[in-house]
Amino acid sequence: MTEELSLDGRTLVGVANDDAGEVSGDTRFRFEQDGNRISATYSGGPIVHGYLVGTVENREWDVRYVQVNEDDETATGHSVGTVSLLADGRVRVEDEWEWESKAGAGESVLEEVQE
Repeated sequence: MTEELSLDGRTLVGVANDDAGEVSGDTRFRFEQDGNRISATYSGGPIVHGYLVGTVENREWDVRYVQVNEDDETATGHSVGTVSLLADGRVRVEDEWEWESKAGAGESVLEEVQE
């Protein structure tokens, strides 16, 4: 049996992303979790404001996101990924994402930071 990890109250930042994405090391995601439902607000780097909602079960997440960037462009997308625990107790998410509102897809990595 896989022990569930909660994202509730955690802050993650982008540590890797493909060129078609806008998330960077300056992008901070602040998570809430209620059961299997997760949500986060995020901003930083070229992203002025973003919001994601989805579910996580057996350490796999399935989320949709919407955001606005510094150029006042809006974008939406979908992501599936794996939530894991690092040796130091921080959370890491490796995901595959795709824009739904424009062309582009890729892979990214988010890791927890202490605030």
